[in-house]
Amino acid sequence: MLNASLLKWVDGWMGRLLVWLIPSPESSSFERPARIFFIRPGGIGDAALLIPTINRLKSSFSDMKITVLAEKRNAAVFTLSPAVDHVYLYDNLQELLKIMGAKFDLVIDSEQSHYLSAVVARLIKAPLKIGFATNERRRMFTHTVSYSHDDYEMYCFYRLLEPLMAAPISFDYLQPFLNVPAESLATVDQMLHPLAGREIVAIFPGASIAERRWLVDNFAVIAQLLEAAGYAVVVIGGPVDAGAGEVICQNGGVNLTGKTTLIETAALLARSKLLISGDSGVLHLAVGLDVPTVSLFGPGIAKKWAPRGEKHIVINHELPCSPCTQFGNTPRCKLGARCMTEISVEEVTGAIFLLLHKK
Repeated sequence: MLNASLLKWVDGWMGRLLVWLIPSPESSSFERPARIFFIRPGGIGDAALLIPTINRLKSSFSDMKITVLAEKRNAAVFTLSPAVDHVYLYDNLQELLKIMGAKFDLVIDSEQSHYLSAVVARLIKAPLKIGFATNERRRMFTHTVSYSHDDYEMYCFYRLLEPLMAAPISFDYLQPFLNVPAESLATVDQMLHPLAGREIVAIFPGASIAERRWLVDNFAVIAQLLEAAGYAVVVIGGPVDAGAGEVICQNGGVNLTGKTTLIETAALLARSKLLISGDSGVLHLAVGLDVPTVSLFGPGIAKKWAPRGEKHIVINHELPCSPCTQFGNTPRCKLGARCMTEISVEEVTGAIFLLLHKK
């Protein structure tokens, strides 16, 4: 199994070279596709926001079979979509080689900028290949679409369907667009039984990088205020978030960090009235489950990743130096991540209770 860091290193050196050495595919005319292959390496958020595109394609061609190539870290997200028939692992060489021997009618690479996924798309046996024209990777596809940092990522993924449709695509999708298995909901209901039926507010304090994290002590104050108001606070996350969970729950709340699978985390969100989170994959799971959110943005591009709609409040101070992330890479901050640390408990609390009291 290849880890994410090694994949990025290989992509930067070998991937960049391969997209120049491998001949471009010959363009083919479109026929009704029956076997579709999506490529989606990356994190949980990318996977969650791709699912409306998969659902839309399935609704247009209901008899098609959809296979997804994902990474170990985001593969479970696709089990939340009934439209997906099979999932293989991009970072498992044995599974990657297995899929190379299969035949498909269409390959759609949803990766935004890295090269290796485009190479995989080129090598997969399929007459039609669609991907983003963000750099030299465009040579690996028969059809390319534009990509913009100013568009919500879900919209960008939808654009990948443009070569398939005779008319321009209108962006519309059903909420929720993620479906949690009944057995996972039952498991989570047992975990939440001691909370005696109180309304649940979930807190996710984690982030992929330090610059995107809000102060743990601030989350602790929020948790105490919510508990005092009668809500049951549940802190979610992986084992790496366990220490933060203990701090947040020291004056009330339930710390479930490291105690749930990704699917069980989604089930817990589905049982919640609200999620409080930074810019994270868990935030996008909540969006897909139609759960209201208060999200804290700084380094990340809010235009691209912040939730849309009246159920979501995004707090973003929009300092001159932010956003500083581009194509998933965030430089180390020399200013102590002011864009996050200057977000106050008072403004987050105001947003939380505004949504909780909304009819």
